[in-house]
Amino acid sequence: MNIKKGDTVEVLSGNDKGKTGEVLEVIPKTEKVIVKGVNIRKKHVKPRKQGEEGGIISVEGAIHSAKVNVVCSKCKKATRIGYEEDKNGNKVRVCKKCGAKI
Repeated sequence: MNIKKGDTVEVLSGNDKGKTGEVLEVIPKTEKVIVKGVNIRKKHVKPRKQGEEGGIISVEGAIHSAKVNVVCSKCKKATRIGYEEDKNGNKVRVCKKCGAKI
């Protein structure tokens, strides 16, 4: 997967198409990501401790990683990711549109 925690991504399809948000969690086993403010679900929570309140809370649901693209910090567009080697021989992620390091 080309997406990492902390990346800014744009949703390509589904009910939240066009929304952008930060990746909160990456789940490599199922190839899913959790994006802040995208795929909001309602969760019913029971009070567990004395004095704690139960109720219905909003939680971000997982979305498949193929439905999101990383937003380049330089050109501000949703783009695919390429890989190149830098001067030290380390592998770095690169924007396919403008060539900037991500």
